[in-house]
Amino acid sequence: MTSAATHNSPGRRLRHQVADAASTIGKAAAATGRATADAVLHPGATAGRARRTSQAFPLMWESVKPVLTGHVSDWRREYAYTLGEQAFVYGFPYIYNAGLRHRWVTQVPDSDATPYAPVNHFWHARKLFDASDRQGLSPNNDTLYSFAWVDLREEPVVLSHPDMGSRYFTFELVGITSDNYDYVGGRATGAGAGAFALVGPGWSGELPEGVRRTAAAPSPWILIVGRTLVEGEQDLPGVHALQDRYELVPLHLFGTQGAQVPARHDVLVPVDAAQDPLGPWKTLNAMLAENPPPRHHEILLKQFAEIGVGPGIDVEAQPEAVKKSLMRAAATGAAMLERQLLSGEWAHMVNGWRYPPPQIGRFGDDFLRRAAEQSLVGVAVNDPEEAVYLAAFHDAEGATLSTGRYELRFGPGGLPPVDAFWSLTVYGEDRNLVANPIDRYSIGNRTPGLVTDPDGGLTLRLQPDSPGPAEEANWLPIPAQGIWYIALRMYLPRPEVIDAQWECPPVDRVA
Repeated sequence: MTSAATHNSPGRRLRHQVADAASTIGKAAAATGRATADAVLHPGATAGRARRTSQAFPLMWESVKPVLTGHVSDWRREYAYTLGEQAFVYGFPYIYNAGLRHRWVTQVPDSDATPYAPVNHFWHARKLFDASDRQGLSPNNDTLYSFAWVDLREEPVVLSHPDMGSRYFTFELVGITSDNYDYVGGRATGAGAGAFALVGPGWSGELPEGVRRTAAAPSPWILIVGRTLVEGEQDLPGVHALQDRYELVPLHLFGTQGAQVPARHDVLVPVDAAQDPLGPWKTLNAMLAENPPPRHHEILLKQFAEIGVGPGIDVEAQPEAVKKSLMRAAATGAAMLERQLLSGEWAHMVNGWRYPPPQIGRFGDDFLRRAAEQSLVGVAVNDPEEAVYLAAFHDAEGATLSTGRYELRFGPGGLPPVDAFWSLTVYGEDRNLVANPIDRYSIGNRTPGLVTDPDGGLTLRLQPDSPGPAEEANWLPIPAQGIWYIALRMYLPRPEVIDAQWECPPVDRVA
């Protein structure tokens, strides 16, 4: 997980709001192949059946009528729909982040596990996730998160942290499109105390002595995703003390003794798709005006402008047929992104593990993957040089991980090659951590008492019940019933991980 609100976010609500439409289209799609063949052999009868069916599935009729009849009654509507799907994929991170930012900055949550802080202020998680957290977030059990929405329109903001010693920590700097553009942290800038200027597009002023400049942000608004390693519950007070010394100060206040950063909550209000079916497009247009796209996207945006999509454009001014097509494009676009993500086709499969592509974290102009595998999957994703996450949903034989007993054995010298640490975490089908009698939610190279095999390898027991006192140190509990999956997180992975040359062994079913 990269966000404490990934699966309880505006993007998720948008998907729910269009679920009925997407379901209807899904039912239609199942019959499309048969309908096309029938149309060739019996065009008259097929068109008649399709017209009758359209009374029950109107979106189906709009989708397949040109195939069945060979006639496009309104070219503008069909063009707006096809181009609208592309515009939705392009703009999904803007829409998603508009809702996420509004929620985290303005909406007081009912849980202390949900971020909430003013603009240019940090929100800090104060406890590790456990089975009591039921938000379906696929959380890690290694670090505490620190999030901040930062406004760089007027001036740089200075990020400061104390000396971190040998503790792993990182601040991922993320543009509004979900692409990372720089890092502050042990790997990127060192462990010593430092002050780092977060600089908006086009800023070229002078910085105070001792303040290091980060890369220019690609957008006026950015998100900071901070992570600080926790060595168990007893380490929490020490981490809290460090978090309390993380600072964000606008440049004009930097160095001023006792300066108070204003508690601003003024962010763009997204248009609720449940109240206005054109809401996603209105939100997108406003976000594009607030966060201008790069110049080399100009030719693409000129095409989108033909259907009312672009910085500051009034989509309500479009013809009714275009507006209806945009509503349909948002419905199908959201469902398509979810299915693309769940398909796993974006990953390189090794022994049942999904390896991410090396471009992850900075997909840039690969708009489909930027939307699905970066934004939708969890707001933002680390660069592989910082961390690589693998996921397995199947065992060595290709069967879905479910009720039973399993093991994962790393051979001699075959442990995950990292320069920081690695951990394994099990999740139930609901994407939550698995309740268990020993309150263990992850296992890895920091787990005390791991017992190695006689040959020097390491076998981890994945089962619902204890493997016995002699092997309990190597036990990672799984659900007693039902489907589950497992994630391997590798922090500061070595090149052989990034290049997928190191192959994680499969999960073997033993009973």
